[in-house]
Amino acid sequence: MSKIGKEPIVLPEGVELKQSGTLISVKGPKGELSQVIDERISVTVADGIATLTRANDEKQVRSLHGLYRALLANMTIGVSEGYEKILILIGIGFSAELKGSKLLLSLGFSHPVLFEAPEGITFDIQKPDPQLKSEFRNLQVQISIKGIDKQLVGQVAANLRAIKRPEPYKGKGLRYLNEYVRKKAGKQVATAAA
Repeated sequence: MSKIGKEPIVLPEGVELKQSGTLISVKGPKGELSQVIDERISVTVADGIATLTRANDEKQVRSLHGLYRALLANMTIGVSEGYEKILILIGIGFSAELKGSKLLLSLGFSHPVLFEAPEGITFDIQKPDPQLKSEFRNLQVQISIKGIDKQLVGQVAANLRAIKRPEPYKGKGLRYLNEYVRKKAGKQVATAAA
């Protein structure tokens, strides 16, 4: 058995998991998600616990067993609690503001960047935590990306970060909340050491 695939999925209260053929749909208080699974994987639900079983022990089917179990577990968490990624914006003169469902970013380019939220994603802008403010001198805002689809939340956060990655000298740009950015020494420090 697959270590991940054999683990049961405990469905939180208010979450329903339905299967119609190869389509699995999970419905909860925050919304509904669906996933098409391989016909060699079957799902059974009993007493609020979903278990996945596979038809045979071929290598591909074993790997799909763990994959679909992880995807369904992520879907149940998403429709019950939701997912959130936080990016922090560091840099003098950098700013972010909401324009409806769009995010207007001023990142030192010659033009402002308008980033549109895909369906199912919401942005929220917060003032930075005072403890973070002491750690990062030029911290401007925290951008929160929320949604029920774990893959979509992560992809939107990665696309947003790719607009202005943190640079290695002063660390200016967009970065994940607890991301470590390795800094390089500037020219003056490098020549003084030699």
